[in-house]
Amino acid sequence: MNKGETAKGEIPRFARDDQRWTVITRRAATRVLAVCLAMLTATPSVRAQAPNWTAFDQYTARAAKDWRVPALGISIVKDGQVVLAKGYGVLEQGKPQAANEHTRFAIGSTTKAMTSAGLAMLVDEGKLRWDDRVTRFIPELQLSDPWATRELTVRDLLTHRTGLPGTDLFWATSWRYSQPEIIRRLRFIQPTASFRSEWQYQNVIYALSGTIIERISGMPWDAFIRQRIFAPLGMTESEPLVASIKGKANVAVPHALVGDSVRVVPMRSTDDVASAGSVYSSVTDMAKWMQFVLDSGRVGNRRLIAQNTFREMITPQIAAPMDQYPALSVAKPDFFSYGFGWFIQNYRGEQVWMHTGSINGMCAIIGLMPNRKFGVYILENLDHAEIRHGLMYAAFDQILGGSSRDWSAALKPIFETPARVAGAGAARPKTAPSLPLERYVGTYADSAYGEVRVTFANGALSAALVGNAPQMLEPADFETFRTRPEPGNNPTAVTFLPDGTGGVSGLRVSGVTFGRVRSPR
Repeated sequence: MNKGETAKGEIPRFARDDQRWTVITRRAATRVLAVCLAMLTATPSVRAQAPNWTAFDQYTARAAKDWRVPALGISIVKDGQVVLAKGYGVLEQGKPQAANEHTRFAIGSTTKAMTSAGLAMLVDEGKLRWDDRVTRFIPELQLSDPWATRELTVRDLLTHRTGLPGTDLFWATSWRYSQPEIIRRLRFIQPTASFRSEWQYQNVIYALSGTIIERISGMPWDAFIRQRIFAPLGMTESEPLVASIKGKANVAVPHALVGDSVRVVPMRSTDDVASAGSVYSSVTDMAKWMQFVLDSGRVGNRRLIAQNTFREMITPQIAAPMDQYPALSVAKPDFFSYGFGWFIQNYRGEQVWMHTGSINGMCAIIGLMPNRKFGVYILENLDHAEIRHGLMYAAFDQILGGSSRDWSAALKPIFETPARVAGAGAARPKTAPSLPLERYVGTYADSAYGEVRVTFANGALSAALVGNAPQMLEPADFETFRTRPEPGNNPTAVTFLPDGTGGVSGLRVSGVTFGRVRSPR
């Protein structure tokens, strides 16, 4: 035989090798298939468990009691279906009316995503671009920096990157300012960060987006939200303004921890910055909102927001600080960023869109896992009841499986105040003011917020804070005094600033320094 030839009927060596390799490959493939089948048919301890919403319901009820939340509402949606919508507790501490899935609460800053959705609709109509300059629509707006005034865009409003610190005193106090007055006074607010360099939460600036909606659409922001969002989504239990919820039935009463007691607190209006946080709603209606967002801006077969426009809303625009929410120290996301009215992060390998809302005695949280078509929404009538974060992550764990973390227990140590942990200790003796009371008398002014007038009569000081009626000041500690509030309100601390020469150069109220106005000589 010549080299390379084989005897008649003999299988060539390379063919024998191929057959042997085929047998080996088939055996290996069989083993791999067996492993895959074993994984698919594994017990729940190996693969993800099916969600147990009955157990989650019971866990939610226990957590609400543990965190002393008078009323809590929760809704959960998955794949376009509502899997849970329920209320827990009572509308008001000490009264019998029970909360249910139709109870209305303040949703706070989760309103912001509705405003950005409204703007997105105007983008689709060609009436607005995300990078349009704000002065195109609000020409009277001035910031302290002329360049920032000129370059400020709609995108900047929605992402809290103007460099301005919070100015909630414009709306969150009894110091009343009209919207035109707020816009005028913004020029006196000094930035605390460079323009577009840092995320700093700014409700007043965000609310300018509502003004833009009004000026483009020709209708008030609240009417726009009713017509363009609530109506097509069938959100019949929602009100866009605090003023419109008053007197309605089945509305949760706000509460706060005062010392170690849960007490009713006044309802606070956010209507002066409505587009940043004034909506009242129920978990039933917010389930419809979650389904709309998870379906990328569609209601049934009707698209209210174009897909590309919607995608821009939930694209990370700027990094947000990891310490924004203490619960992140437990959840440990790889990133935390902000879009248009949405925080964007990850959790256990899944993308999450979320936001909170917090208004005097009420709080809310929304958490969506878009790739799982899953969402959870929680409403509470206890100020900053942070079990909301725990319930959101616990709901995520139900979908993802493989975690048995008790989120309520994990978050409790983070949010327990030192006084409650250690018990009420002995009060520190008060120390007297360092100057005669007459030395504190005078007028103190701030360009943005106005004047504080301090007077002395009958052996006591009184202060008229920014146009309010005078309130008696009671000594608290050295140069700090506290107002004597009306029933149901908290006292306001007023701290005088000695000038080192026996006089007073200014005072501080709610973080703002008011300089003393010198009398003309």
